[in-house]
This record gives sequence, C-alpha cells and structure tokens, in this order.
Amino acid sequence: MRHVIALDVGGTGMKAALVDKNGGLLHQARRPTGRERGPDAVVEGILGFAAELRAHGAERFGEPAAAAGVAVPGIVDEARGVAAYSANLGWHDVPLRDLLAERLGTPVALGHDVRTGGLGEGRIGAGKGADRFLFVPLGTGIAGAIGIDGRVEAGAHGFAGEIGHIVVRPGGTPCPCGQRGCLERFASASAVSLAWAEACGDPDADAADCAKAVESGDARARAVWQEAVDALADGLVTALTLLDPRTLIIGGGLAEAGETLFAPLRDAVRQRVTFQKLPTIVPAALGDTAGCLGAGLLAWDLLGTAAPAPSSPSTTDRR
Repeated sequence: MRHVIALDVGGTGMKAALVDKNGGLLHQARRPTGRERGPDAVVEGILGFAAELRAHGAERFGEPAAAAGVAVPGIVDEARGVAAYSANLGWHDVPLRDLLAERLGTPVALGHDVRTGGLGEGRIGAGKGADRFLFVPLGTGIAGAIGIDGRVEAGAHGFAGEIGHIVVRPGGTPCPCGQRGCLERFASASAVSLAWAEACGDPDADAADCAKAVESGDARARAVWQEAVDALADGLVTALTLLDPRTLIIGGGLAEAGETLFAPLRDAVRQRVTFQKLPTIVPAALGDTAGCLGAGLLAWDLLGTAAPAPSSPSTTDRR
C-alpha cells in the first residue's frame, strides 16, 4: 500500500503516523521529544523515529514510504527546509528537511506546526470545502493559519497568521514578543488559566475549571470568561476585516469548552462587525491528529498527489 510518513513535533512530545492517499491514518505512534537532552538529541530523536516508521511501513505494507512530511514549532523556513529557531527545542538553523531526506532516502516536506495543522483542518477537517478559511488554535499561546484555495499562506518571511500578537488592549499586559496587550495575553488557554486561578484563589485551577464554573453559574468565572471572549472577538474581527475568511475554525484547549465558548464568541463577533461579512465560526474537527494529517498532506502534495478529502473527518482510518 502506497503511504507517506507524517511527523508532528511538539515541545514535549512527537506524534507520528503513516498516512494513505485518502488521508487515512494507517499507523500511529507517539514518543517524548526529549528536549531535556539538548537540541542535538532532539534532532537525532526525530531522525530515528522517522527511520522506525519507514521500517514499519516497509514491513507491514510491502514498500517503504514514498515521502515524508514534518511539522515543527518555532520559526520555519519552509522553502529551504530549515527549522530556523525554536525556543522550546533550543535549535537554530537546523537543515531538518535535508537530514531527514538523507536518512529516509525519500522526498521530505517541512512545515510550521500551526500552519500544518491548519492545512489538515482546512482541507479535510472543519474547513473542508471552504475556499478561504482562518484556523486559530487557542492553547498556551494563540497562532493562526490562513487558508487560500487548499493551501496555507506562510507570508514573505514565514510569519503569516500570528494573530496572537495583534494588540487588543493597548498598554496592557506585557508580552514576551516585546509588545503590551497582545491577544494571547488575554484569550489563550494559559491566560484564562492564570486569570481564573487568581480570581478563585486556587493556584492549580485552569481554563477547563473556569469553563465548568461558568456552566455552573459562578459570577467570578463568568467575568473572567467574558473578558477572554471579548478580547478574542476584538482580535478575530481585526483578522476577518483583513482576510475576509469564509470559515473561521477555532481549535486548541479552550475550544474544548464547546458552546460555553462558541455561543458567546459568535455573539461577540456578530456585535462587532459592521460592513464585514460574518464568517461561519466552527470548532476544529480533527483534534490532536490535525498536525499529523496536515504533515501527511504536505508529503502527498510533494509527490503531486494531494490526498482527496474523505466523506467526513470521522471516516479517517485509525488502525
């Protein structure tokens, strides 16, 4: 069976899969990234993991993978195949595409983790069929992927989609990027966790706890939640004014609150638009497989065989 290798490298863990031409996950595996051992060990771990996947595919399906796609965090030069910088992984200018191609003996595509996840969501997930979409995961920070006709825009310098650093509260909370009042300082899952922990007096409380408290009618939780929703709506309206997406896909940990997030968010965005066309606002559909599926799509695209969309995200083969 013809297949490709897909790797989604995170700050603490790696998710991997063998993906068929229909976007089916034929095999899945996970392991720690191993960043505590240093950047060189992380790179060797990625290479070794990919080689194991190649061997598994050759044994199980009678032929090695035709290509590989890899998603990594940080600053990524996709054209040169270089992982330029990652604070979490400690690397600088790692020629990861060439290193993997040499180890595997196959073509390799390298992509940014959020843009790659957005590619998966846009093409075969919640944005399937939309010619223009914006994917915004709300996690430790906030990023974005701008989808245009089945591809994701990287920008002239690889920074397209950094919606988390739109200033929504001028002069507000300092951000590590050097600005004050960035969106992710108010509306990310980590920002909500910090605000709720302070409001309720429990240092271990997190955003999921805040969502549950909102559902139970806690006034303090509602105030924290609404502040985050308002900031998020401000940032999203700025983005949709510039980009005019047909579909707005919200993912990440905060989106797991479901309608506790989406009902007030849709209302807040609706109240803020004037001349803009209101996009469809939907939750992400692929969960934590988005990165692997997107990396698989990168690999198939490299071969000139873009994986067609399955009838629905739930039909993905997870053997």
